[in-house]
Amino acid sequence: MTEPVDVYGPTFEEMLHPDRIPGDLRKRALRAREESPLDPVNLFNITWKDAQGRVRYVVLDRGLTGVDANIVVLYSKDFPTGSHKVGATYSVAMEKQLFGEIEPGKHTLVWPSTGNYGIGGAWVGPRMGYDSLVILPELMSRERFELITYYGARYIKTPGCESNVKEIFDKCKELVAQDPERIRVLNQFSEMGNYRFHYYVTGYSVSEAVAELKERGIGNGRVAGFVSAMGSAGTIAAGDLLKQRFPECRIVGLEPIQCPTLFSNGYGGHDIQGIGDKHVTWIHNVLNMDALMCIDDLECKKGLQLLTDPAGIEYLSQEAGVEAGHARQLSEILGISGVCNILGAIKAAKFYGFGPRDNVVTVATDNIDRYRSVMADMARQYGPIDRVRAAVYLESVFHGVKLDWIQEGTLHNRQRWFNLKYYTWVEQQGKTVEELNAQRDPGWWLAEQGKVAEIDRLLRQARGF
Repeated sequence: MTEPVDVYGPTFEEMLHPDRIPGDLRKRALRAREESPLDPVNLFNITWKDAQGRVRYVVLDRGLTGVDANIVVLYSKDFPTGSHKVGATYSVAMEKQLFGEIEPGKHTLVWPSTGNYGIGGAWVGPRMGYDSLVILPELMSRERFELITYYGARYIKTPGCESNVKEIFDKCKELVAQDPERIRVLNQFSEMGNYRFHYYVTGYSVSEAVAELKERGIGNGRVAGFVSAMGSAGTIAAGDLLKQRFPECRIVGLEPIQCPTLFSNGYGGHDIQGIGDKHVTWIHNVLNMDALMCIDDLECKKGLQLLTDPAGIEYLSQEAGVEAGHARQLSEILGISGVCNILGAIKAAKFYGFGPRDNVVTVATDNIDRYRSVMADMARQYGPIDRVRAAVYLESVFHGVKLDWIQEGTLHNRQRWFNLKYYTWVEQQGKTVEELNAQRDPGWWLAEQGKVAEIDRLLRQARGF
C-alpha cells in the first residue's frame, strides 16, 4: 500500500497571477476545469482571473443601482467550487500542511462553517488527500449539503441557522476531545491563512480591476470604497491592502439588521447565508474599518428573486433600461450575500456622496445555484415575480436604499468593536488577553501580511518548482 503523498497547489503569487504557473500545468488545470472538476490539478484554478488573465468583474448598470458611482463586483462563480471561499480553505490547509501541522492519511480535517467555507473544505480536503468533515447549521440551504457530499466529504448538522456559530464551535471541541490525535480543526474565523488569501490575492485583484477600468475610460483607477459583509471576515481583509494602496479608501463592513452584533451587541437569527455569525472574528482588523452598515435579510432575498427570476430579468431588460446581456449575467453570478454586498455598496456610495469617477468595489461570494430552494420558498411565501412585483422590488430594494443603520468608525466605535472579540476568543476559545491586546498594534497585522512572501518561498521549495 502506497503512503499518502503531500499534495500542494499554487502559491499566493500564482493565485494572483496564474500566468506564472508553469505552462503545461496551467494548460492541464484549465482543461480539467471543464472536463474533470474533481481532479486535484484544479487547485491551480483558484484565482479571480479567467484563462486570459483578466479579473472577473462586472460594473453594475446605473439603472439597477440608482447611484452615480461605479459599483464594481468581483464575482466568484468560476472558482472551482463556485465560491471564492475555496481560496481561503486552500490557503489555510496549505499553510498547515507546509508547517507540518496536518498530514494526509493521518488527520481528519474539520471545517467549521455556515456554508461556503465548508463547501470549499469539502472540495480542498479530499483533493489534498484528507478525510474531511464539515460542521454547519441545519437550516442552511439544501444545496450546501448536497455539494459537500458530491465533493467527497461528510457533514454534521448543528442546531440553528446562519448566526448559530457557537454551536459549531462546541461540536468542534467535542470532536477534538473524542480523538485529539486525529482531529484537526481548520477554523476560518481564526486562521490567518484566510486573511492572507484575501489581503493579497483579493486585494491586488481589486487593484488590477480598477486600473483596467480606467484604461476603458471608467473611473479614476482608484478605490473609493471597499464594501464587504462579515462572515469569517476574510474577504474584508482585502480592504487592508486597498487602504495601503489608496489611503482615501473607506472600508465598510456589513451585517444583518436581524443580527447586529457589532452595531449594537445584538443577536438573532437571519438568512443572509454566509455572514452575520454573532461574534467578531479573530482575523477581523476592526480597528481599520471606517464604517459599519446593516442590511435587511428579506431585502437581500427579494433582490435576488428580482435578479434571477425570468420575469424579473425581462422587466429589467425591457422596461428598466438594464442591458439584456448584463441582466442575464447578473442572474448567474449572485447569491444572497452578493446582493447584500451590492446593497451595502449602494448605501456607501450614497452616504459618502461618491460620484461618477469613484469606484466602490465589492464581491459576489457565490451564485444562485446555491439558493434555488430558497427562491422557491420566496415565491411560495411572497408570491412569484411579475411585472408589478419586479417594479416594486427594483424601486424599494435597490433604488430605495436608505441611510439608516450606519455607524462610522470613530475611535469609540472601533474600540467597542474590538473589545467584543474578548467574549468569543478569550472566554470561549482559549486565546489570552495578551494575544488579544497584541492585535491593537498595526504592526501585528503588518507582520501577518508580510508572511506571504516567506510562505510562497517555502511552498515552492516543498513542491520542487
